Amino acid sequence: MSKEDMEVLQARIAAAEKAERDKKRKEWKAQMKKERKGFFKEFKKFITRGNVLDMAVGVIIGGAFSAIVGALTNHILMPIVNWFLLKITGGKGLQEIYTYLNKVETTDAETGETVVDLANSIYIDWGAFITAILNFILIALVLFLIIRTFNRIKENSQAVYCGYTKEEYLAFRKSGKTQEDIAAMAAARDEKAAADKKAAEEAAAAEEAKKAATLEQFYANIEKQTKLLEEIAKK
Repeated sequence: MSKEDMEVLQARIAAAEKAERDKKRKEWKAQMKKERKGFFKEFKKFITRGNVLDMAVGVIIGGAFSAIVGALTNHILMPIVNWFLLKITGGKGLQEIYTYLNKVETTDAETGETVVDLANSIYIDWGAFITAILNFILIALVLFLIIRTFNRIKENSQAVYCGYTKEEYLAFRKSGKTQEDIAAMAAARDEKAAADKKAAEEAAAAEEAKKAATLEQFYANIEKQTKLLEEIAKK
């Protein structure tokens, strides 16, 4: 091959490589543009659906609700607990339960009595720890009771509405359907949903079995070809 032919060949190779790079760059830009459009489309769909508004309302109500729970715990339940503890500990509340590692005493300027200087002492504040545990237990208990009550109300409403939303149930009633008709519709709906779920599970199982059979046949063909090659090699 002459020098001119080599140069032409190298030029063609360089042009082909450049074309391939340009193609990949265009594909990458198109993919990035598509992903950006998809992201903004998904974000728009997210902020315009009703769940976001419901979540915002839930956050606001949750903040006010936490204040109610905190007030109930700190100003009603904890004083009762502290009163019982005062009776049990003989006049010492949770605020006075300490284990001193380095006790520093000082004289009170007004009474002249010797008192503990907590600012300069090193101690384990068991009272604060126990108070935090009691606060957690009481808040968790109050939340549990409230959520349990709401869940019971929701379950009762779902039983009345036969699994439909309140709006759907009222629309059925306005259309002239009785409670028995709605219950029959709900039973048919649940039966169809169970049948569809079972059919989907069976279809998935059949697909998995088909894939397993195909893979097994593939390995069998490989094994057969390997044995054939070994026999040819021996001859």
